Amino acid sequence: MTKAYKATNQEQFLLRRKLTVEGLTETQWEDFIQELNNHPCVDFAEGKAEDQLVVTFDGTHWSTDELINLIEAQGGRLKRGWWQRRRLAWYRFTDDNVRANAKHEPFCCSKIPPMKK
Repeated sequence: MTKAYKATNQEQFLLRRKLTVEGLTETQWEDFIQELNNHPCVDFAEGKAEDQLVVTFDGTHWSTDELINLIEAQGGRLKRGWWQRRRLAWYRFTDDNVRANAKHEPFCCSKIPPMKK
């Protein structure tokens, strides 16, 4: 079954993030997931087994760092380790790339490319 996206989000700029969060109780998890699903930039959020958070959000208006700040505001923290640092570096790179692609204005290939300012 396909999921219907929120009307405010652009499907081509949706980013899916999987993060392992530690330090939240069961009720904090439920409240946090509810808060994320009500956030205007978040398309869908769910908690999986072993404290894994899966969030799909609009990359033109929100970033992984803002998601991490929201996790820390709830009293949670990300699992530490080499793989998690590597994953976060990749997430930050793709966040920047999506934001740059959203701002890019294409030009016709038969015209002279725009000059850099």
